[in-house]
Amino acid sequence: MGEAYEKVLEIASRRGFFWPSFEIYGGIGGFYTYGNLGTRLKRNIEELWREIFVRRHGFYEIEDPIINPSRVFEASGHLTHFREYVLECARCGRIVRADHLIEEQLGIPAQSIDGREVERLVGEGKVRCPNCDAELKAPVTFLTMFQTKIGAKGEEVGYARPEAAQGMFLNFRRCIRQARGALPLGLAQVGKVLRNEIAPRRGLFRLREFTIMEVELFFDPQNPSCPWFDRVKEEEVAILTEEMQERGERKPVRITLGEASSKGLIKAEWQAYFMGVSKEFITMLGIPEERQRFRGHLPEERAHYSVQTFDHEIHLENWGWIEVAGHAYRTDYDLSAHQRHSGVDMTLLRSDGSRFIPHVVEPSFGLDRLVHVALETSFRTMEGRNILAFPRSIAPINISVLPLVAKDGLPEKAREVQRILMDAGLVVEYDERGSIGRRYARSDEAGTPLALTVDYQTLEDGTVTLRDRDSWRQVRQRIDALPPLICRYLKGEIGFSELGIPAGDV
Repeated sequence: MGEAYEKVLEIASRRGFFWPSFEIYGGIGGFYTYGNLGTRLKRNIEELWREIFVRRHGFYEIEDPIINPSRVFEASGHLTHFREYVLECARCGRIVRADHLIEEQLGIPAQSIDGREVERLVGEGKVRCPNCDAELKAPVTFLTMFQTKIGAKGEEVGYARPEAAQGMFLNFRRCIRQARGALPLGLAQVGKVLRNEIAPRRGLFRLREFTIMEVELFFDPQNPSCPWFDRVKEEEVAILTEEMQERGERKPVRITLGEASSKGLIKAEWQAYFMGVSKEFITMLGIPEERQRFRGHLPEERAHYSVQTFDHEIHLENWGWIEVAGHAYRTDYDLSAHQRHSGVDMTLLRSDGSRFIPHVVEPSFGLDRLVHVALETSFRTMEGRNILAFPRSIAPINISVLPLVAKDGLPEKAREVQRILMDAGLVVEYDERGSIGRRYARSDEAGTPLALTVDYQTLEDGTVTLRDRDSWRQVRQRIDALPPLICRYLKGEIGFSELGIPAGDV
């Protein structure tokens, strides 16, 4: 395990970002509980995504049930296709996911392994039980969807949704009427999804219950241009296409999105646009450009509904390239499928009298993965101290308020300052336990951008010290001037030096 990964997990558990669920009963793999800091971090990332992908574009947002009747997933193809190959040991009975085991033992990338390859490798004895090194039984498929019964008598079979997308397709007719029939139409949804993973691993990267953030962008295939494409067409990205991988190439090409779209490397202009927006969003989470790439799905790994998918991947010290988002061109697959199975017309009318079913491009983000990525990429040390240098926009706490000592009226004054800042809408943590140095360290480790110290001078002139998390520099400012200045600082409108006068110059 990488040092950053191990340290982040230790901090996450100790400081209350997240920890394994059901601890008092021994835990169950694939379930995690978020504490106060983790919940705030998660919500801040979600709100940043909502700002960039939903509000900025004027898209509609819906909230749809997690449990769906089986006929929804019969129509969508999930009951047929949402399956993984499972291997069982002939001696000890251990069950493992086939593609993960083959990747670990033979070094073959999981995304390039199809069912026939699994059967061949197992049949030839190329892979063995990771527990006892015995032979494995023939592979079988496993539906990775949670099944339930709906109603007192269980007369309706239901499934927990494995993605949020179907809700946008099921409600398309209602939403397009609310949009007065105008395309393009963007529908968004953030919510829980469930997948009965065979062997959950890698902490927040492979969960049985997780949060997904998705947009379904509906457009007329005869008018496929994106009106905002000029905003991103000069943006350079690292792309590893399906064709490059099939030729054995592993180094992505750097190319502008405009060029990638004009050359047909990206099939839909809307898809290229959202890849540019995705890069902007991920960069705002603190992930540098050189640690980002877009990798095209190979045919055997591409979802049944997609004609082209690019994963937005992030490079981490411990795991290498990890997917945090998928950009799929779903064409009219889903609306057509629901039209066939429900008998409900999903077509729209063009001005020339012709009817059509809209095509769909989907950017989809795993929120829990982004939480871990934000934690790991923000982690650093300075003089032996742990710092989580979150971007200000997603830090779970805006400012720590610290009395220099817990006596002589300083705690009372510090509580007064805390209330002023809280009334201004800031998330404030108060801490008076231990030395001031220890409290600074706790604030840094929680990723709090600013620490405010109330000292004896405060009682004399109404000024306090502000300390920067990343540089440990300090400035002095009047209490009554703090709220608007701190709000501007957190929005990135001013730098730390503009918050006050250097403490040594006061």
